[in-house]
Amino acid sequence: MYRIIYKSRSIGEVNWDVVKDILHNCEENNTKREITGILLATGSHYLQVLEGRYEDVNHTFMKIVHDERHGDIQLISFNIIEARLFSHWGMKGIGIFDLNKDEEAQLIEKYGQEDGGIKFPLEEWRVLAMINDIDMVQDVPEWKS
Repeated sequence: MYRIIYKSRSIGEVNWDVVKDILHNCEENNTKREITGILLATGSHYLQVLEGRYEDVNHTFMKIVHDERHGDIQLISFNIIEARLFSHWGMKGIGIFDLNKDEEAQLIEKYGQEDGGIKFPLEEWRVLAMINDIDMVQDVPEWKS
C-alpha cells in the first residue's frame, strides 16, 4: 500500500463547484482502483492525499500532473504505508476557503498564509497534522464521494 501527498496551485479560482467537479470526475476511477484520500482546497491551492496500490496511486498522480486545473505541482511524499488513514472515504473534499474566520485565523497562525488563505505545508508530518486539525473543526464544510 502507498500514500502520495502533493500540493498544487490552481489554474483559476477555486470554489465549491470546482471541488465537486474534481471529486465527481475522479469518483468512478478511484472506486475502481480502490483509491482513498482527501482533497483540501483554498481559493488558490490544492493539497491532496491519495492511498492505494502503487500502480493505481502513481497512475492517478500522473493524470493529475496533466490536468489543466493544476499548476506548480509539488510532490510532498510518496511512501509505503502499512495501513490507510483515509479508508472510510472514497475521497473527501474540504473547502478551507469556507471556514469561519476564527478557525481560519487559528490555522493561519499555526501553518502560515499564502495568497490570502491558509498555507499548505510541504512536510508530510505537517500535512497530516493539518488534516487532523481541520478534522477537529466542528461543521467543517466538506463533500464526500
